[in-house]
Amino acid sequence: MNFVCENSPNNGKCDHLNPLSQKRKKIADDSKGHELSLFCVPKHYEEDLDSVIIPSGLIKDRTERLARDIVRDMGGHHIVALCVLKGGYKFFADLMDYIKTLNQNSDKSVPLTVDFIRLKSYSNDQSTNCVKVIGGDELSALTGKNVLIVEDIVETGKTMETLLKLLNECHPKMVKVVSLLVKRTPRSSGYRPDYIGFEVPDKFLVGYALDYNEYFRDLSVSVCPVTF
Repeated sequence: MNFVCENSPNNGKCDHLNPLSQKRKKIADDSKGHELSLFCVPKHYEEDLDSVIIPSGLIKDRTERLARDIVRDMGGHHIVALCVLKGGYKFFADLMDYIKTLNQNSDKSVPLTVDFIRLKSYSNDQSTNCVKVIGGDELSALTGKNVLIVEDIVETGKTMETLLKLLNECHPKMVKVVSLLVKRTPRSSGYRPDYIGFEVPDKFLVGYALDYNEYFRDLSVSVCPVTF
């Protein structure tokens, strides 16, 4: 079982949604989620979590639909799927599995290769103004390629905007971004990915490979809020 969790309540106002953005499942600000007792949560994490707001089954179903949308839009092109580590690895692995399954059972398939990059913009529970790209020198290999960036969460959007700027300097043929989560936050730059799994409240979330200073990556229940 896999999950994502939230942190302490935040009363930030919601951003206005771009009517042209991709469909997504919206988690309401006042959503109380599901009781932890309904899920298998490691004992050493029980006191740190509030609830489960996105169960793993829902994540997997939504990921499968995202895979279908991506194959529909990008099928016929050779795609380089670029995983943003570390938080994106679980979503990335599941998404690639669904795309591979579609490739095997559909008349419209996507020739697929994978690559990895790591970005650093978080310290403790705060998103910093500085974005560090690890492995950026390898982006030049994406020149002329069709690139699908796979991210776990977009909060302010500044991290992704930085990556897209670096990518564009390498002149890829096409770039699409899919993110499992997008936060509603007044700190948002207004950036929206091409494909969105869930739109979530402005809370700190862990689980499903999302972490807090490297903790909770082994939390395989879904997405959950954290209590500090």
